[in-house]
Amino acid sequence: MGRKKVRLELIGKESTRKTTFRKRKAGMLKKAFELTTLCGIKGCAIIYGPNEQEPHVWPSKEEAARVLKRFRALSPIKRAKHMKNHDQCIEKSPRMKNRETELEVLLGQVDGEEEEEEELFKMMSLEDMKDLSNFLDKRVGENPSSSDRLIADRRQPFDDEEEEYRRRRGKRYKPACSQ
Repeated sequence: MGRKKVRLELIGKESTRKTTFRKRKAGMLKKAFELTTLCGIKGCAIIYGPNEQEPHVWPSKEEAARVLKRFRALSPIKRAKHMKNHDQCIEKSPRMKNRETELEVLLGQVDGEEEEEEELFKMMSLEDMKDLSNFLDKRVGENPSSSDRLIADRRQPFDDEEEEYRRRRGKRYKPACSQ
């Protein structure tokens, strides 16, 4: 039985949030143990929990201090070479590559007749529109050719629909980029 997709946002109910934190912390520590054991590497985890005075340090404070000391001994260039932030990890993930392929196909469909485009836009979810908008922003930034600018101009319905959606929900809309 598959799991449903989890929305990455703060869990509203505090008891559920604490339970989720406890379970996910245990899962993360298990993964760290498996990684260090299977690959024969040194690693550590430092987790600051809510309402805890001290962070949880794995495997021990002494071992974590040794790993961090070794990391800090590297030159800043070598440190940066092996570090990734959240956005960089997501950008390289297979899921994102698949999503970019889906968006390329969607762009191919958008190049049709205006009536077909309207039908396609009506079928798209707000999440799809946001992804397509971000994808277009990225493409225009990488290669600002005239065809990409034309496609970016077609993005306006996405922004208008998102603004309308947020207005109805009573949230203020701040566009990702001004046009």
